[in-house]
Amino acid sequence: MSKTPSGPHDEKTRGIHELYAEDPLAADKELWDRETDPLSRRGFLKRSSLLAMAAAVGASIPFADKMPSGLIPAALAQSDEPFSIEGKEGLTVLNDRPVNAETPPHLLDDDVTPAKYMFVRNNGLPPEQSGIDVDSWTLEIAGESCQNPKSFTIAELKKQFDQHTYQLTVECGGNGRAEFNPSASGNQWTTGAVACPSYTGVRVKDVLEACGIKNDAVYIGYYGADTHISGDPKKEPISRGVPMEKALEDESLIAWAMNDEDIPYQNGYPLRLVCGGWPGSVSGKWLNKIVIRNQKHDGAKMAPPSYSVPKHPVAPGTDVPLDEFVTIHAMPVKSLITFPKSGITHSDPGPLEVRGHAWAGDLSVKEVEVSTDFGVTWQKAELKEAPNRLAWQRFTTEVTFPEPGYYEVWAKAVDSEGNAQPMVVPGWNPKGYLNNACHRIAVQVA
Repeated sequence: MSKTPSGPHDEKTRGIHELYAEDPLAADKELWDRETDPLSRRGFLKRSSLLAMAAAVGASIPFADKMPSGLIPAALAQSDEPFSIEGKEGLTVLNDRPVNAETPPHLLDDDVTPAKYMFVRNNGLPPEQSGIDVDSWTLEIAGESCQNPKSFTIAELKKQFDQHTYQLTVECGGNGRAEFNPSASGNQWTTGAVACPSYTGVRVKDVLEACGIKNDAVYIGYYGADTHISGDPKKEPISRGVPMEKALEDESLIAWAMNDEDIPYQNGYPLRLVCGGWPGSVSGKWLNKIVIRNQKHDGAKMAPPSYSVPKHPVAPGTDVPLDEFVTIHAMPVKSLITFPKSGITHSDPGPLEVRGHAWAGDLSVKEVEVSTDFGVTWQKAELKEAPNRLAWQRFTTEVTFPEPGYYEVWAKAVDSEGNAQPMVVPGWNPKGYLNNACHRIAVQVA
């Protein structure tokens, strides 16, 4: 913690995250009196600053000369504050109106994400659970490019169309927002706004084709039964969509089950849209209407800067004109270390098992590498094939440490087109979207 004057007679206590969010290099200087090599931006020019950081993490740092500047040690960046809501365990709350809660990485170690560990990202207020009648719930298909508008009950969807089950990666577009500097507005997600459960339902394309798709169709949009947090019934909390090409993929589902059970209430019960690999905001919850559009959908949170990034790279803090934004489509390549938990002490003289998941939007993951020396050298991990398209992939490996001390294990994934995760936070954008920097955990070697 650091104390700085906030007025003529008082002091304000600031935490490490706030200091690094304001100016990471200044935070290095203030907390550790740290200066790095001006060319490589790595290491510690002063032994006293290295000793200060080592004392904070509780051990020596064998690869200190390779540690990048402006980086909070992973041991100090973690948070274990619990939050529980009905049907959930161990989630960390970011907002309570609307409810937004993420999952600590070590709870995402399962190949198929359990419902209790599925993150919650709401834009509005869910419909009252007691008022949901599954038997009478209907899904309306309409829009200017729909030839024969129809409505279906869930029972009719199950009866009239083939059912399919896919494991699908769903990730909030702002996952990782907390690392951007200057900070971006919105829920300060770290790494836990992602999950990959299995979904069962009917294909969007089968239902749309049964209603007739006009030749001028270019987009779909969804509407749900959630309400705006203001309470104004005329306002939609969110109504987004995807181009027809994405909507008509085999894996795009109208789903009523998750992991062979009802979809959890906070995750869209009793019906939701699932378009894996794209921002979770396109996978509408409490689904009751899909419209086939002859233009890009113009529902709530479709206009920039919502779920949009600048067309061209901009300097951090730039005020970007609204006509210079482009809507986010597929999510970038990313990985997450799920074992061990960050901050463990490894006292066994043998190797340490490291495992996690990697995913890549509409693409697949080609390889995953891990590093124990702050990204100077890398070793390849074993990577499993995905159970189906748009599902994450398991990686595993073992790492060894040359001597006792403080280490960070980093993971880097490369997608099927050769795009690799950056080692640092990628290009800044006003809303803090698409951060796919390498994930890292802290390990104390005794």
